[in-house]
Amino acid sequence: MRDLKYVAIEGNIGAGKTTLAKKLAKEYNANLILEQFADNPFLPKFYKYPDKYSFHVELSFLASRYKQLVNELPYKDLFKTFTIADFYFSKSLIFARATLSDNEFKLYREIFNIIYKSLPSPDIFVYLHEEPKKLKQNIIKRGREYELEIDENYLQEIQDSYFKFMKENQNHIYIVIDVAGKDFVNYTLNYQKIKSVIFDSNHYKGMNYYRI
Repeated sequence: MRDLKYVAIEGNIGAGKTTLAKKLAKEYNANLILEQFADNPFLPKFYKYPDKYSFHVELSFLASRYKQLVNELPYKDLFKTFTIADFYFSKSLIFARATLSDNEFKLYREIFNIIYKSLPSPDIFVYLHEEPKKLKQNIIKRGREYELEIDENYLQEIQDSYFKFMKENQNHIYIVIDVAGKDFVNYTLNYQKIKSVIFDSNHYKGMNYYRI
C-alpha cells in the first residue's frame, strides 16, 4: 500500500463516494470525514427552485465544508492509519460552476480562493465516474425525498464541471475510476479492483483514468 496521509473520494450525486469511503476507512482503520450535507437548510429548496436558491445553497455549503475540514483535518490518532473523506473543499467550486450565473460564480470564486489557501490538500483525489442515467436510478433507489427533483441534465452539468476542474488544475493527482454498471458494494471483485487502482498503482499529476 502506498504511503498516503489524506485521500479525498469525489464523484457526482449518487456515484457511491460515501459508501466507498466508509468501506475503505473500515478496512484500513482510517479516520473518516463524511460531509454533513443533510444539515443544509437550503438544499431541499434548491432542488425545487434552483434559480432562486442556487447562490444561497452554494454559499452555505462553502461555509459548512470549510468549518468541517478545519475542525476535523487536524485530528490526530496514533491508532488511525490515514484520513479519508467523501468530499473536498474544491467540490464547492465545481458545483457552483454548474449552478450559478457568470456574475455570481465570479464573486463566489473570489471568496473560495481566499479560503482555499488555508486548507491542506489531499495526496490524491479519487473520482468515481458514472453516467447520469445510472446516477438518477441510484438517487431514486436511496429514496431521499428532496433529491427526487434532480434531473439528468443537472447531473450532466455537474459531471462536466468536475472534468473541467480537473483539466484546469493539473497540479494534483486525480484518479478517475469508471465504475459504470459495476456494483462494488455486493461484488467483492469490483471493490478489490478499486482498491488496487487507488493504493497499488502508480499515478501522475493530472487525470489518471481507469476502467474496472
